[in-house]
Amino acid sequence: MAFMKALFAGVSALRNHQTMMDVIGNNISNINTIGFKSGRATFAEMYAQTIQGATRPTDTYGGSNPMQVGLGMSISTVDTMFNQGSIESTGNAFDLAISGSSFFVVKQGGQTLYTRAGNFGIDAEGKVVSGSSGAVLQGKLADANGVIPSGNALQDIIINQDVKSPAKATTFIKYSGNLDASAAIYSAGPPETGGKTTSMISAYDSLGVRVPVTLTFTKTGTNTWDWSATVPDPAPATTSSPVGSGTIVFNTDGTLQSALPPPLTITPTSGADPLSISLDFGTPSATAPGVFSGITQTSLKSGVSVRETDGYTSGTLLTVSVDKTGRIEGTFSNSTRQNLAQIMLADFNNPGGLLRNGENTYDISGNSGTPAILEAGEASQIFSNSLEQSNVDLADEFTKMITAQRGFQASARIITTSDEFLQEVVNLKR
Repeated sequence: MAFMKALFAGVSALRNHQTMMDVIGNNISNINTIGFKSGRATFAEMYAQTIQGATRPTDTYGGSNPMQVGLGMSISTVDTMFNQGSIESTGNAFDLAISGSSFFVVKQGGQTLYTRAGNFGIDAEGKVVSGSSGAVLQGKLADANGVIPSGNALQDIIINQDVKSPAKATTFIKYSGNLDASAAIYSAGPPETGGKTTSMISAYDSLGVRVPVTLTFTKTGTNTWDWSATVPDPAPATTSSPVGSGTIVFNTDGTLQSALPPPLTITPTSGADPLSISLDFGTPSATAPGVFSGITQTSLKSGVSVRETDGYTSGTLLTVSVDKTGRIEGTFSNSTRQNLAQIMLADFNNPGGLLRNGENTYDISGNSGTPAILEAGEASQIFSNSLEQSNVDLADEFTKMITAQRGFQASARIITTSDEFLQEVVNLKR
């Protein structure tokens, strides 16, 4: 019957507005879901029945347009909208947010998945895992020296809480300060008189054992000071052994004239390798005119201190942080920092082609394209202590809800009105 077209058109509209409402309902229900990307339903006109085709104009008659009656509507697409969600600070080092279009790569049950939800934590084995799903974050692990390997081969990111920063043997000590120009030439006495000052530093051997080094400066002439270095003898002895000595000569303006100290040679009692420590008292003014560098001799009181040294003991892991490039860096008790791993990101030619897989994850499809594995910073940045919130716009969703409701109501009126027409046709027989 003729009225059946309108009836079925109304039915199709009811069904598809219900699908639209399903999408809106899912968006609103995920208003507070970390990293959620909203959906959008779009409609398309269904096939139109042609009642009369178009005719071409002739010399005597004009052309006529086709006459077609539509047969209702259908769902055209249900799109995932990957626009950026707001980023909020949390204070948790492994809460991570992506600024850009990339995805975290996770592995769950042997399957590689992709997610924008960065609420990660560390499990009992040290693996960085996603929320309650247990999906393991993927990236690259650093070697023992903190070097991140090249390439894009992925592996589980594991933060070993027992990792230690190895000790580094001291190889140089740089000094600065002043030796009192007004001091008298030193005399051992008794009583002890004249210019004399000491400076102490802790050197470290290759095992991280502290080796106290004492430098003693004594004035031996006008603009001339001798220095000697000693280390304590093994306990229970209370004496010290010399490990180096030399002379410093100053210019009349208090700058260094010559200072080429021989290296200190120390044999540790811990069984570590022997130490050879270079001393740096400054740059002679002959090579850098007018520059006061290192130790000087002026009227100021004597005081020499260490400006820089490179040795340190071994250290245990204290804290972990993540930078914008995804590098996971550990801070150790010996004040050193070292790379532990790097988070890698995935980029897609068509992220809208990804399949929702539940638990805030996506899987590839035939139209998403193959992911490109990249370091953060190339296309996207990672923000630690932060989470990307849902990108659902509540005001927009409520507006769409109103249009869906009105569309559903109007479609229902098509069905009831068509039914009244059919009732009148039935009543023609009475």
